[in-house]
Amino acid sequence: MTKRGQATELRRAQWRRRRHLLLSIVALASAGLGILTYATGVFHRPELATIDARFHLRGSDPSLIKDFVIVGIDAPTLNNFENRYVKTKGRFKAQWPFPRRYHAQVIDNLLKAGAKHIAIDIQFTQATDPTDDGDLADAVAKAGHVVLATTEVGSHGETGVLGGNAELRTLGRAVAANATNLPDTDGIYRRMQYSYQGLETFGAAIAAQTLGKPVSPKSFGGATASVPIDYAGPPKTVPSISYYKVYDDNFPAALVRGKTVIIGATASILQDVHPTPTSGDGGASTSELMAGSEIVANEAATAVNGFPLRDDAGWINVLLTLLLGCVAPLLGLRSGWAVRALLGSVVVGALYAVAAQLTFDSGRIITVLDPEFALALGIVGTLAVIYLGEAFERQYARSTFARFVPPGVVDQVLASTDDDLRLAGVERVCTVMFSDLRGFTKFSESQPVEKVIAVVNHYLNEMTEAILESGGTLIAYMGDGIMAVFGAPLDQDDHADRAMRAAREMIGERLQGFNDWLAEQGHISGFRMGVGLNTGPVMCGNVGAEQRVEYTAIGDTTNTASRLEGMTKGTPNMLFVAEATRDAMHHPPEDLQFVDEFEVRGRASKMRIYSIPDPPGSPQD
Repeated sequence: MTKRGQATELRRAQWRRRRHLLLSIVALASAGLGILTYATGVFHRPELATIDARFHLRGSDPSLIKDFVIVGIDAPTLNNFENRYVKTKGRFKAQWPFPRRYHAQVIDNLLKAGAKHIAIDIQFTQATDPTDDGDLADAVAKAGHVVLATTEVGSHGETGVLGGNAELRTLGRAVAANATNLPDTDGIYRRMQYSYQGLETFGAAIAAQTLGKPVSPKSFGGATASVPIDYAGPPKTVPSISYYKVYDDNFPAALVRGKTVIIGATASILQDVHPTPTSGDGGASTSELMAGSEIVANEAATAVNGFPLRDDAGWINVLLTLLLGCVAPLLGLRSGWAVRALLGSVVVGALYAVAAQLTFDSGRIITVLDPEFALALGIVGTLAVIYLGEAFERQYARSTFARFVPPGVVDQVLASTDDDLRLAGVERVCTVMFSDLRGFTKFSESQPVEKVIAVVNHYLNEMTEAILESGGTLIAYMGDGIMAVFGAPLDQDDHADRAMRAAREMIGERLQGFNDWLAEQGHISGFRMGVGLNTGPVMCGNVGAEQRVEYTAIGDTTNTASRLEGMTKGTPNMLFVAEATRDAMHHPPEDLQFVDEFEVRGRASKMRIYSIPDPPGSPQD
């Protein structure tokens, strides 16, 4: 191997060691950046959108909300009351807010139908008509444990609902709860708290009433902490009855019997409708928004059901981000192939998305975008390292192949290699050449090593140029001997003609030039050569270990070519050409003459051998 080739081999080995280090750095950087985005909330809003998608994929489950019913002040109710106003010539009060005696009648009718618990999502913080206020207070006291909503809360949790907290306790232990609900940063209602402004939230208070016992703040992770609302489905999943039907006592009692009933506005014109994770198109239209009373029903059901949907611990999300950030580098480390690393990473990313959905379906929320971001960074970094390595390997292969194939066909040769830059083994009909410099061993014994190497390199350079310029492929140097093949690794229809042309040049002007150079250097000149050509089928391809491969051609044709070269010793001919080579030529030279039939070791029959006269002035034995 030349010094340049040795340097290339060394650089290649160094790159393979560095690839491991680079992929390790990619893994750490990808995982680290993913964890950083998780910690800083870079993908917080897009991550919220993935939760909405998971709700939609999970679908509806009305069983989660089976204990709740909404009595909705809906559009039919407003229209019905407006018609009554017209028919009674204004004696019926239809304008919102309705007189409190209407609510009292609705409560009485619900109790008569067997409703177990009642919550009213209407504010009663200011006094109105004393008779109306009294009717409502009597109905609330009769119902017992009614939950009343408000958003007007004092600094210590006090309210003015129906006269204040103390007054409420005299009304069958009715309680006021904070109906304020805080949306996420994108305006969508996904979470609930135990308390807000020092007062228990409406959903938590209804849950406590339904369960018959307080809901512990620890269930939320603290009094002001929040937990995900486990929505049972899209808007109108919770069963609903129009307010006017209950007011008229014209509804099936079975709908409310034993249920917790929430009375509230559901008509969009009353502006108590909001976007939720299950609101179809994200709330682009009011038809896809959810009434506040239905959101409260989902909150209460979430607490009653034991908070079935939970955020996973932060350390789990960090660990998942770390693992996904390392996936692509690990695959690249094991395979070293860009396609495998890419496909493997894409499969892992898809499986993680599926796992996130299955985990959500089972009640746990794991982060998606930060781990997938770390995975994407790992893919990009790994591909960069692998492609950089492949570029280096290809350059190495180009440099390697350029030493034994003509420069013009290097790209064609590389196109025929596999992923390891190896040429697969194929059987081809080729012309194999062996050559040797006669008497060089004796010459080298009397010369210093450095002079011997210089002479050999000069000789091999001359002969290699002749082979490559004729389109041959250099297989190996064996001291001062050369093995070459024509017709591989790329097909050459005229391989025999090319081999003959190269052989003529080698024993002619190239040998003469070498001898002239020796004389100029003050060395003994007058060397002769031996060249053997044989044509036939050979097995061609790369052989060797992972660290080093060589292209070769093996078979009986190769062995015979080597023996023909050796048989030129002691003859007046520097070139022996097998009859098979002569027959394969498209244009046999006119001076190619039959020499004789020879016995060749390893062959059962004699071979007909041809040769050409030595060029004029050639050295003689």
